[in-house]
Amino acid sequence: MVKKKLTPQVLIIGAGVTGTGIARDLALRGISSLVIEKGNINDGASGRNHGLLHSGARYVGSDLDSASECAQEARILKRIAPHCIEETKGLYVAVKGDDESYVADFPGLCKKAGVFCQALCVKEALALEPGLSKDTIAVFRVDDASVDPFHLSLENMNQAIEHGAVYYSNCQAMGFSLEKKVIRKVSVQNCLTGECFKITPRVIINATGAWAGMVAQLAGIGLDMIYSKGSLLVTHNRLTTHVINRLRPAADGDILVPGRTVSIFGTTSVRLDNLESIRPEFDEIDFLIDQGAQMVPGLETARYIRAYAGVRPLVRSQNETRGDDRTVSRGFYLFDHAKDGVDNFVTITGGKVTTYRLMAEKTADLAAEKLKISTPCTTADTPLMSKAPSKLIEAGMSVKLWAKETNPGDYMMWECEMVPKSHFKELILWLKQNRERADLNSLRIHSRLGKGACQGTFCSLRVTGFMYDEAYINGGQGLDNIKYLLTERFKGQKPVLWDSQLAQAELNEAMFCSFFGLDMVDPDRKG
Repeated sequence: MVKKKLTPQVLIIGAGVTGTGIARDLALRGISSLVIEKGNINDGASGRNHGLLHSGARYVGSDLDSASECAQEARILKRIAPHCIEETKGLYVAVKGDDESYVADFPGLCKKAGVFCQALCVKEALALEPGLSKDTIAVFRVDDASVDPFHLSLENMNQAIEHGAVYYSNCQAMGFSLEKKVIRKVSVQNCLTGECFKITPRVIINATGAWAGMVAQLAGIGLDMIYSKGSLLVTHNRLTTHVINRLRPAADGDILVPGRTVSIFGTTSVRLDNLESIRPEFDEIDFLIDQGAQMVPGLETARYIRAYAGVRPLVRSQNETRGDDRTVSRGFYLFDHAKDGVDNFVTITGGKVTTYRLMAEKTADLAAEKLKISTPCTTADTPLMSKAPSKLIEAGMSVKLWAKETNPGDYMMWECEMVPKSHFKELILWLKQNRERADLNSLRIHSRLGKGACQGTFCSLRVTGFMYDEAYINGGQGLDNIKYLLTERFKGQKPVLWDSQLAQAELNEAMFCSFFGLDMVDPDRKG
């Protein structure tokens, strides 16, 4: 990594959807920024959620302000980034035994928050979604949608880079040098090489989500964070057309989100004491399926290709106790640490993917004020479309592209997404020009690699062979790449290893451990 003199106006720590959104906002104002991320884009909660673009209806019974924010921001995102969003609409479904007083109050609460809500008779709902439970007693239609958070963050970061921003992955902030209430330098370490270097920004923005308290501590500032883990499941097939929500106060196992070719189902709320181990537990999976099957019975027999967990970045209020984390506000928190004795340090945390653009706007406003720059925010009106190749990001789109654009001899790289060699080569060339790495894990972030039913069993081989053919990698890099990718994929497969997915895992083991002699590592194995 060749470093020039690193003196951006703003240093952004964290490359989730909020951090990348801030970079875009600042770039459109002509403010230079450098984004550092200790892993890759969306390694935290931004890449570990259900992909629901909230209509706001979920919060009408607990937080009307959050509900209104969601409704307003969802409309903006549908306008500026339609290619990242699928307009699924949503159904709120009550079944026998659910609280009928909440059902009766629901349309009035939606109206109060400015959230669209339309009552449907059960017969109409079952015609729209035949997979709903026959015990359904009430249904309302809302403006929920499905959003691809990876596509969203990549477009934010890529558009920011096109306007002058800089992005370093695998780089972690290790320390702040404070002098006269100002952070003068930030010490950073490259997590891959161990190299250390300094950044001299004028303003530092902490956008690290659940890790915000740890980064704030580098400046001697305490943030009382709550670590609320949510586990989710990914089905092999798409189960519904609409987003399906349980019509009750927010609880476990009450959201099913169709995302292109699959469905994502969850979630739980489990308090963690630290961020050292974030993974689904087997009892969570069993409970989720039991709860979800009450609403959509097909969830009981569906094939699940993986499970994953993220941590909600919640901020503890003075009145909060160790009760239900779902009662903690889903609003966002913007801290100007001038009140804590550090004039050029800002933290943004909380919130959700749906409100990320508003979070970025408010944070960029504060940063611009500290820089004495008055250029206004334009992100609500500027299309979120970069020049980066995005054909491989949208699940299910490659089948259409294959039929329309593929030339003879342009062979298929993997069956799950029908991706031809030409599209993949385009992505690798772009990565080599705009990123430091073009390994399998980087390709996974920027494409659908390893995300289908085989979870990398076949596509990892074909892509690695292609990378050797094109001299993108050499020596033993290929097997190292495959081992790392499949080990990471196994973390998500392990909690759902039964029936078809267990057979898939056994095939994977037979191919790579027996045929290639790789020792695949179980991340949970002791000793």
